[in-house]
Amino acid sequence: MSLVAGCPRCPAAAPLVDGTPRCPVHGVVSRTLWRPEDDAEISYDVFVDHLGTAGTFPTYLPWPMSPGWSVTDFAVASDDRTWATATCVSGTSELDGPVDVFVVAEEPGTGLGARCAGLDSSDPGREVGEGQPSARVRIGSQSVSLWIVSTATSDDRFDRSVFVGEANGRWLWLVLRPASAMLLLRDDWILRDVSSVGPPLVEMPFGGPRPVW
Repeated sequence: MSLVAGCPRCPAAAPLVDGTPRCPVHGVVSRTLWRPEDDAEISYDVFVDHLGTAGTFPTYLPWPMSPGWSVTDFAVASDDRTWATATCVSGTSELDGPVDVFVVAEEPGTGLGARCAGLDSSDPGREVGEGQPSARVRIGSQSVSLWIVSTATSDDRFDRSVFVGEANGRWLWLVLRPASAMLLLRDDWILRDVSSVGPPLVEMPFGGPRPVW
């Protein structure tokens, strides 16, 4: 398999020791983060390994992909009870230049979305669900409301905009870098669970500089 075990809380590798993932920074970790090797080329074949690891848990991508954009990273976190998937698509916009968009679907308490957002907590704060939503995306026939989550308490992480909502009983995170790229959500965004798309995925663009997270 082309995916390697890492720590879900930091970028360090977390190799399995006697079947248990161990991070050099955090010690034994309760979940394993599976993502491509650092020097691996992001490709369709590696993405197939990702989908196989995620199983029936949804992996979301913007659909259809905008011209000039590509899939640049993905990950699965699991402890056999709680699951999360993350994807990143990258491209450019006239106003922002290079843009990264992370889409994370996770069960409560998993913490992968918070890591991509640069937050210290496992779940979003009380902003989610309060007042009018800041944006909406569509998944199939479902319109998903999203609220802005502040990153002001997480060091100097002001380089991103973070939106969180709930879809099918799971947290749905969208993390956009730079922060000004939040204006992209003014368009009618559609996300698709690509876990069962099959052959059409071969035509999707993969590769490009991988984001740091």
